[in-house]
Amino acid sequence: MSSKAPSIFNPADQPWTVDSEGLGPVPATALTPQALRLRFRSPPMWAPENADESRRHRLADGLIDAAVLVPLIERPDGLNVLLTQRTAHLNNHAGQIAFPGGRAQPSDANEVDTALRETEEETGLTREHVDVLGELPDYLTSTGFRVTPVVGLAKPDFTLAHDPFEVADVFEVPLAFLMDPANHRLHTASMVDGIPRRYYSIPYGERFIWGATAGMLRNLYHMLRA
Repeated sequence: MSSKAPSIFNPADQPWTVDSEGLGPVPATALTPQALRLRFRSPPMWAPENADESRRHRLADGLIDAAVLVPLIERPDGLNVLLTQRTAHLNNHAGQIAFPGGRAQPSDANEVDTALRETEEETGLTREHVDVLGELPDYLTSTGFRVTPVVGLAKPDFTLAHDPFEVADVFEVPLAFLMDPANHRLHTASMVDGIPRRYYSIPYGERFIWGATAGMLRNLYHMLRA
């Protein structure tokens, strides 16, 4: 008697819609270093979202504190977002595209310190090259992490030296592409526990940005578009 091997969840194969009704891209004038500094200095009233509300509210106490850096690289043709491709053997979020970052350590002074330390360890981008603008609201993941996204500007005069154990690749995506909701897909997947899962993705060429990373980018969009 043969048994059927369990199917592997592929987030890119799940049904999706483009959730951009009534929403436009963030104007180019709002995506300059000066405009971003002003926006974070005097943030507007806005409401963050989490596509996977049903799973988020089922999380138990004891969330793991973590922080990531959203590195905005100042290029001649505009700002790019630095992202990493995690290696396939990791216990959490293996193979996924993510911001550099990780768990908070007792020696970290605060969330910003966590994000900068982890970014240097993973990519080689040191804190001396990062001008921290501010933070986005904490993002709770269905895997039990409370993630603080720290947004910072970086001049392109740094040298990358990524950690091959944790990071398979480091690449950049234009911020303007990520801040256009026409590029945001809202997926709904049926899971084995019977609770539907909803998540955003932002495909970019052969790269599939999804889950918490896409969700945090979606919140950055709302903050800049408000």
